[in-house]
Amino acid sequence: MSKEATFPITTATDAKGIVIIGAGLAGWHVIDAIRAKDKEVSITLITTDNGDRYHKPMLTMAISQNKQASDLVRATGADAAEAAQVTLLANTQVTDIDAAAQTVQLISALRSDPVYTNYATISYDKLVLAMGAHPIFPKSLPQDLVWHVNHIERFGQLQEKLAIGSQHVAIVGAGMVGTEIAEDLLKAGHEVTLIDLNNAPLSQMLPPKATARIAKAVQSQGINFLGGYQVSDVIRNDDGKLQVSYELFTPNGEDTDTQSSEMLIVDHVIASTGLTVDGKLPTAAGVEFNHRTGIVVDAPTLRTNTNNIYAIGDCMSINGVACRYVAPLRAQAATIADDVLGLEHSGYEHKPPMIRLKNKAISVMATGVPQANGNWQVTTETEDELIMNLLNDNNEVSATVTIKAPPIISA
Repeated sequence: MSKEATFPITTATDAKGIVIIGAGLAGWHVIDAIRAKDKEVSITLITTDNGDRYHKPMLTMAISQNKQASDLVRATGADAAEAAQVTLLANTQVTDIDAAAQTVQLISALRSDPVYTNYATISYDKLVLAMGAHPIFPKSLPQDLVWHVNHIERFGQLQEKLAIGSQHVAIVGAGMVGTEIAEDLLKAGHEVTLIDLNNAPLSQMLPPKATARIAKAVQSQGINFLGGYQVSDVIRNDDGKLQVSYELFTPNGEDTDTQSSEMLIVDHVIASTGLTVDGKLPTAAGVEFNHRTGIVVDAPTLRTNTNNIYAIGDCMSINGVACRYVAPLRAQAATIADDVLGLEHSGYEHKPPMIRLKNKAISVMATGVPQANGNWQVTTETEDELIMNLLNDNNEVSATVTIKAPPIISA
């Protein structure tokens, strides 16, 4: 099997095998798990990029560590494919899935002219959707002016821009990723403004008593946190700077016409406003999915409702909850490997991973399935520590959050 295929690839009548769409952490984990059990089965990996292996969570910490995108790559796609003996179709887009015929249609991203574009159709015995999720860009955040840090290529481009010296960066969205990037940029010497609809970071996950401590820690570092505001517009000025207009957020749809809009001049804007799953391929395959939470799978097998199609990673959901954490990927991949190879297995048992904010200004750890609303009860509350449990209708603990002040390091 070749390291990397070029068009024309194959035909629908050629030997089938396992086809994986997406070369992120999830896709490569599936390959590792299959190869641990079967060295010979045919595997084809299809990705719109070059397939390089890297650890995505590092993207929110790398700028302050002065790491280039190339420093984060553990293995090039071509080298990783050769080592795993898989056929890599890099820079290739899947345009259609025919679940009845068990085929996928491809187009090479390297040839955009429709007259000369190479099309191909390949067959599969089993198909694994590991295509990830895409950043959400509200209308107020035009994609041609606003960055995201959800992929190493975009990270590399932003890192190059920021390397020329201290700049002012506005981050829209104070969830986990936005809050981590804010600290990373601050540590790298940049001025940071963090804007969120809510009054504190992580407000969609944790109760106000907990998020108030996070907000205090973020602001104590020197990050300008604008809580309770929504960005209404981003435009580029004649001098190349970005003008960010924002106003008070009115969640109940109150009339905002009389509100005065405030303005911020920055060098860059980063969107951290959530993720969505592209519905084109799931719809084509007849796979049940939700744009926000992802493709619906059967938890013990990670099968979709369409025969011979599985899903894993950011594009997948279990029991209506998106699975966008790295920790469970290895166990999920092992389950898919056993299932596609026809091996007996005990089934995947989904356990929500520990969620840990990577910020140094404050220690935040959550277990279970935390959500902002609900019956949160304080078990420990001191100046340096807060522990709260979320109780369900049966008064059972469904989530716990522990927040601690960072240890004081003496000179």
